[in-house]
Amino acid sequence: QVQLVESGGGLVQVGGSLRLSCVASGSFFSINYMAWYRQAPGKQREFVAFISSSSATRYADSVKGRFTISRDNAKNTVYLQMNSLKPGDTAVYYCNAGVTTMSPSRTDAYWGQGTQVTVSS
Repeated sequence: QVQLVESGGGLVQVGGSLRLSCVASGSFFSINYMAWYRQAPGKQREFVAFISSSSATRYADSVKGRFTISRDNAKNTVYLQMNSLKPGDTAVYYCNAGVTTMSPSRTDAYWGQGTQVTVSS
């Protein structure tokens, strides 16, 4: 009923920038929070950035000052602007969102398929 689709990943040099996008589609009443997580090979998925329904933001210490999360409610889209990229940022990046649907009303967490970000030395 709800789909999240990420885009914008790719290969970038150390110090470069990328902007990830995640679009929510389907039948739903509203989107609550939106967030980004990432998972490097052989490691657990880790939190990257969060944005609330009122656009309050929170970041992992490892990306603070380099990454910026934002959202466009009219487009049901969340963005992650990544600057000053480091090799340690290499991972699959996943979009996460709390979505409220109706009939009956409920709120669930949804995940995208992920997009690969590779930062070369």
